[in-house]
Amino acid sequence: MTAMAALKPKNFVWEAEDRIAKIRLDRPERKNPLTFESYAELRDTFRALAYADDIDAVVFLPNGGNFSSGGDVHDIIGPLVAMDMKQLLAFTRMTGDFVKAMLNCGKPIISAVDGVAVGAGAIIAMASDIRIATPEAKTAFLFTRVGLAGCDMGACAILPRIIGQGRAAELLYTGRTMSATEGERWGFYNRLAEAAALEAEAMELARRIVSGPTFAHGITKTQLNQEWSMGLDQAIEAEAQAQAICMQTRDFERAYRAFVAKEKPVFEGN
Repeated sequence: MTAMAALKPKNFVWEAEDRIAKIRLDRPERKNPLTFESYAELRDTFRALAYADDIDAVVFLPNGGNFSSGGDVHDIIGPLVAMDMKQLLAFTRMTGDFVKAMLNCGKPIISAVDGVAVGAGAIIAMASDIRIATPEAKTAFLFTRVGLAGCDMGACAILPRIIGQGRAAELLYTGRTMSATEGERWGFYNRLAEAAALEAEAMELARRIVSGPTFAHGITKTQLNQEWSMGLDQAIEAEAQAQAICMQTRDFERAYRAFVAKEKPVFEGN
């Protein structure tokens, strides 16, 4: 296991508080675009989080009133036009690996969205476990706007599971903006919060999660992802095995003893 609370990344802002990592994409004057370097560093960070024993949840936050404008037009899209197929595939695989790392990091991820969350910014929110937004949030999977398919970084697999096939198809074909009220009504956003309260609400939710049995939360995240491709019999068997593993933890025993003593359990993640 490794310690990551003191991480000092080069391409985004990282803070750790109460075993919760807070991430803000950088360059707020340009609405926090992603670059080749930030994609790679985020991918590597989430890969490492799978082995971190001092971080139990992650919260993506806006910076300067915006979440992220996605891939930078000058730093990414311009250079991509000049690349050959092998280089392009290396890039698209890297961005996909970032999403895989988010899904497989073993930590619940909350995205708190304000302002624009478009392109890869929308994907980060999509790949999170829970999403909160301000009423002003504007979310768009705008890949068709730059002549690309909507099937970017897992969007055609994940987005329909969140909001339904027809709604996802509309957003991915048109690239139009989904308003915050639409996003909440469709289930993309769990709830809306005013901008002044957004970070506090996201952190309160994260603290509630990390106060629970964090080892078991990692199992829950794994099952939520893996059961997409399972039949019902497989899923029920996988959950039986997962729950038997959790029953071997001391947190399970702590909960029982606290119940007997009529106390609130204090979980320690083991």
